[in-house]
Amino acid sequence: MLAFLPEIILFVSAFGASLRSLFLLSAAALAAALVATLLAVGVSDSMSAGGASMDAGWGMSAFVFDLFARGFKAAIFLACLLALVMAYAFLRAHNLSLPEYPVLVLLAATGMGIMVAAQDLLALYLGLELQSLSLYVLAAIRRDSARGSEAGIKYFVLGALASGFLLYGASLLYGLSGSTHFAAIAAYAQAEGQPLGLIFGLVFVLAGLAFKLSAVPFHMWTPDVYDGAPTPVTGFFAVAPKLAAAALLARLLYGGFAEAQDLWQQVILFLGLCSIALGAAAAIGQTRIKRLLAYSSIGNMGFVLLGLASGTQAGVSAAIFYLWLYALMTIGVFACLLALRDDEGNGLDDKMTQLTGLSERQPLLAFCLALFMFSLAGLPPLAGFFAKFFLLRALVDVGLVWLAVLAIVLSVVAAVYYLKVVRIVYLDKGTMPALAPVPRLLGGMAGASALVVLLLFLAPAWLLGWTDAMAAVLLAGPSPLVGESPLAALP
Repeated sequence: MLAFLPEIILFVSAFGASLRSLFLLSAAALAAALVATLLAVGVSDSMSAGGASMDAGWGMSAFVFDLFARGFKAAIFLACLLALVMAYAFLRAHNLSLPEYPVLVLLAATGMGIMVAAQDLLALYLGLELQSLSLYVLAAIRRDSARGSEAGIKYFVLGALASGFLLYGASLLYGLSGSTHFAAIAAYAQAEGQPLGLIFGLVFVLAGLAFKLSAVPFHMWTPDVYDGAPTPVTGFFAVAPKLAAAALLARLLYGGFAEAQDLWQQVILFLGLCSIALGAAAAIGQTRIKRLLAYSSIGNMGFVLLGLASGTQAGVSAAIFYLWLYALMTIGVFACLLALRDDEGNGLDDKMTQLTGLSERQPLLAFCLALFMFSLAGLPPLAGFFAKFFLLRALVDVGLVWLAVLAIVLSVVAAVYYLKVVRIVYLDKGTMPALAPVPRLLGGMAGASALVVLLLFLAPAWLLGWTDAMAAVLLAGPSPLVGESPLAALP
């Protein structure tokens, strides 16, 4: 029960927030869940080791509470907390009221916590749908916005299709292996020599998860939803769900299908390379900043997929490292964008031309935004450079030199649109409206993120040590099944 304490805190607080709609209560719940995750070391290790504390049966063995799960839970809860703070500062500055926003964030965070701890297909789907249903509503939370309503409908329809793919694949896997547990599926794959039906099931499950990760060719919803949703919601979409989906995908690949690595590795490499290529090419002509960031997200998730497909501890560690730094940089970018408002308190629209002359009116904010763009482009000695360097080095170590070279070339192409934003901020001349003072919460968040991005080169090994340990735990395989799946009794 103690291992589920973070999710219990979030779920109970969601009901409390729904009664009073308190941002403060929701933020406190996320902070408490984060602390509970970081302090649950002894409980987590004993449960993931398959010892006596897991004797509660299938319901507990469907989840694992190892270092990998704890690390991603901590990152997700922190990202949700920062997204909630950004939304509060934005709504307060613009005199807007969205009382259901914190409730939906808490429910989504609960689902994400379940996702990263799942080692069973039923538990996987439970967490995924709890997250997804909350995100569908968040996308269309501005009921007075036609673009927001369109974004919510597109996300819901395509998300339902992706869920159908995932469920069909899960049914195939269960029908063949007789279990929904990753350990049982892995044992079946090893014993039967990877039958064709198992491969079909894996392909459908990967299609459903690739949608959540915005990987090509399942990316079609991303630009429209990012552009149509309110900016605080877009910032939330760009960070926390990506962390959860990548962790879930990694757990599935190295939990249930580690023995079939030669089959899924080529698929993941293809998805990753296509995502990087599309993210680099499609964003160049964009004129709206949120659409540009949507394609940037697609490209960055492609790099994460390359790391996961490497099949080595160094590659998985580099993918986690990359994902965490991407989350930090993206939070910083959206903090800068949310801080922009004219002297009448109105938010600026999403056209990049609105950033013209920002360096003259808000020099510190312009510096932070430029720093994040340089880092996303991978320029040294910023954090984004180290993220790409460690990941590409892992690819070279396994003989994928051609892939590393191609990824570098595409990164150079992608740098064009990142530098385009910097050019607009510093070099272009225009008539930008007078800006109101930057809200302290948003300014502090942007400044803190920029400081980490700028100074990470002083001690990257500290963070890389954590990601190495998480990767080692993941590659050790799933925890054993305790008891039988509730589906085992079905005819």
